[in-house]
Amino acid sequence: MRIAVTTDFAACLAIRRKVFVEEQSVPEDLECDAADATAVHLLATLDGRPVGTARLLIDGAEGKIGRVAILPDCRGTGAGAALMRAALEELRARGVTTARLGAQTHALGFYEKLGFTAHGPIYDDAGIPHRDMSRTL
Repeated sequence: MRIAVTTDFAACLAIRRKVFVEEQSVPEDLECDAADATAVHLLATLDGRPVGTARLLIDGAEGKIGRVAILPDCRGTGAGAALMRAALEELRARGVTTARLGAQTHALGFYEKLGFTAHGPIYDDAGIPHRDMSRTL
């Protein structure tokens, strides 16, 4: 698997649409927002086929990892963990010292294994329960 910063936003959006809009029923107008224009986008490919994506929003020493999506046929293969490790490395390389994210509650354990700690209450985001998480880089 290859994971890199990309300018191929269409490939990232196609994965996000499949996972969030089609699979999880997130309204398309909520899935895409103005932050996409300034975000750093990561694209994971397997044998040249786009299979995962994440976006990074950087504000000084803090970075937010979001829109993490892996196509269904690649889940359970370690692709998600590899994508997250690449996101953390990219943030470190850009001088970020704290990473945060809003995790879907069913994925809390996944992010905890990557060193994130949950804090604050559960909240609704696009009809899906989430909880904030963060970690030091």
